[in-house]
Order: sequence, then C-alpha cells, then structure tokens
Amino acid sequence: MKPVRSFASDNNAGIHPEVLKAIAAANEGHVVGYGDDPYTESAIRKFHEHFGSDIAVFFVFNGTAANVLGLKALTDSYHAVICTEAAHIYNDECGAPEKFTGCKLIPIPTSDGKLTVEMIGHAYHGIGDQHHVQPRVVSITQSTEMGTVYQPEEIRALAQFAHQHEMFLHMDGARIANAAASLGQTLRQATRDLGVDVLSFGGTKNGVMGAEAVVFLNQQLIQQRNLQQTFLYVRKQGMQLASKMRFIAAQMETLLTSDLWLSNARHSNRMAKLLEKEVSLIPKIKVVYKVEANGVFAEVPKSAIARLQERYFFYVWNEEQGVVRWMCSFDTTEGDVKEFAKFLRETVSR
Repeated sequence: MKPVRSFASDNNAGIHPEVLKAIAAANEGHVVGYGDDPYTESAIRKFHEHFGSDIAVFFVFNGTAANVLGLKALTDSYHAVICTEAAHIYNDECGAPEKFTGCKLIPIPTSDGKLTVEMIGHAYHGIGDQHHVQPRVVSITQSTEMGTVYQPEEIRALAQFAHQHEMFLHMDGARIANAAASLGQTLRQATRDLGVDVLSFGGTKNGVMGAEAVVFLNQQLIQQRNLQQTFLYVRKQGMQLASKMRFIAAQMETLLTSDLWLSNARHSNRMAKLLEKEVSLIPKIKVVYKVEANGVFAEVPKSAIARLQERYFFYVWNEEQGVVRWMCSFDTTEGDVKEFAKFLRETVSR
C-alpha cells in the first residue's frame, strides 16, 4: 500500500483544518457576490495589517493568474520581462504570460535559481530602439524554483537597479511564506520593505484551496495607474473574478490570522531540513542545492528512480543528471520523512 502523503509537491497536500473550518463558517446564508461581501472586506483588512494600509489586493484562483495579471498591469505588449530560465512564468505556465501580456520573456541561466544585478545588466539593452522590446519588469521567485532563498540585500539590490532603470520588480511569491519563515522576516519585511512593487501572494502551497492574490505594494504605482479601479477590469477580463468570493477570502483571512501562514511554513521548512539530513546519510545520494525552504533537490542513481516512484510520487528535475525534487508540506510528518528515507536507502542499495 502506498503512503497517503508523498513528496511530489506542496500542491498535493490537503487543506489545513482551520481553513476548512473557515470555509464552513462562511457557508451560512446569502451574501452579495463578486467580492462585495463582509468576508472579502475583512480579508483585505488582514492584508493591510501585514503589508500596509495603502496597498491594493485582489484575490484570484491560482498562481498562474496572479503572475500573469500582475505582470499585465505593469506592461504594454512591446515590453519585456526579465526572469530566470527556471522561472515558473517561463517554464510552467504554458505560454500564458506571453499570450495575455503580449510581452517577451527574457530568460537568464542561473546556477541557483537567483538573479543578480550583473545578470540583469547583460539583458538590459536596446533601450529606446524601436526594433527591440523594452525591458519593463524584473520577475523573481521567492523562494526560488530550486528551493533557494534570496537574501534581503539581494532583493533590495535588484529593486534599486529596476527602479533606477524605470522598471518594476515583480515577485512570484508562491512560497513567500516559506522564504519569510526561513529569513525570520515578516511578510512586509520580505517584500515591500525591500522594494518589491507587485507580489503574487501564494496560499495554495501553504494550506489553502485555490486561493491566491495579486498585491500591489508600490503606492505611487497604484496611484499612477489607478489600479484600485482599473485592475478590477483586468481581473474580470482575465476570467479570475470569483462569484462566491467569500470562500476565497475566508481562507486568506484565516491564513493571515494568528500566524497560521508562518507556522505552516516553518513546519514544512523544518521537514525539508530533516529530509536533507536523513538522505545525506545515504550513500549514492547527493543534495545538489542549498535547502533553504521546503524543497530538497538530490542526485539519485538513475536506475533507482523508477523503483522509487513505484511507491512515492515525485518529479524528476533533470533527467540527464538524475536530479529529483522532493517537496515538504504543512502536513508532512517526521514519520513520513523517516519512512521515505528508509525506503530510499533500501532502494539505492539494491
């Protein structure tokens, strides 16, 4: 019998019990749809508590929408978005950013999933030339697709470069909770205070169901583009306006209340560190990236991967090198980790 929990993705985890309670509590009577309800108002106030009262926040269904619509609000079709070649917007969104924004994505190779100012400088060219797309956004992922975490000074430097060159800094924060927990920062300290202009705030990977948000953090940007009003139309046109918004809002409010976001993230991070410790003791297993959030990337004998996947579902990150990805979730237990490590040891020893 296969284990009930695996290590493929934190998307595969269920919903936190407190979030389920919030959904049930919101399921009483009738309220106005499309976000004109007290649950949505209350959830937005929670975002204000965490990020500041002068932000603009909009709920959507999934991370692809948060990324795409956030970028669309910043760009025209002749603009370009600079990102890493491992970025989710480049690899895992089926061309949605290009289709809906019309912008060209400029991917940059990295060894650890992180952009640097020097890397961006090499991609920042053709300015003012009508034959070239114009760089408008730097998009980073925190924590990165490789499980690493940008340090505060790294993000601050990227924001300064972007702003000095009339660009914006977008953060794909599908796992921003894990990054903030790893750094010992508040959500605001990990984003707005470092110069992030737009945040795709992830909830689904941290214990909620189909709930993400686009958070505009730059007050000047909000005012110049009248985003409190115009983004309503962008969201609707992007097919992301929930009719029963209260059920998304109730989840987000719960996640941001009593530091549930933080306890969930701390736990999944801790399980990843335990997994790193356990698998590092196994001959033939090599952890290839720093474990700084809730993911472990390891080189495994290629001959063992298929046998491992017969019992545990997980993704192969690099087929040529035999690198696999193991993700921990808010509901991963120490027993899950140790049982997996035991099976891993037995399998690679055959």
